[in-house]
Amino acid sequence: MKEIITNLNKTFDNRTRLGIMSLLLVDDWVEFKRLKELLGLTDGNLASHLKGLEEKKYIKLKKQFVGRKPMTTYACTVAGRKAFEEHLDALEKLLQKRK
Repeated sequence: MKEIITNLNKTFDNRTRLGIMSLLLVDDWVEFKRLKELLGLTDGNLASHLKGLEEKKYIKLKKQFVGRKPMTTYACTVAGRKAFEEHLDALEKLLQKRK
C-alpha cells in the first residue's frame, strides 16, 4: 500500500490542478477564460495554479492577439501528460485495493 501512495504526485493533490490537467488532456489548447468558466475560479486563483503547473513543466502556454485583445491558451506537455497519467494510475490502484 505504501508504494502506491508514493506514486501519487503531490502536484495534483489540489482539486483545481486536477481539474486543469483533466481539461487539458481532453482538449489540445484551452483558453484561460474557458478554464476559468469551467472550473469556477477567479483570475488570480487560476493564474496561481497555472503558474505552479508551468513551473513543473507540466503545461505550456501560448500568448497571442485576436484582433486587439490578448488571448492566452494552455496545453499539456508530454511530461505533464506522463506525470498526470501516472498519478491517475496510482489512484486507480489505490481504489482497487479497497475491493
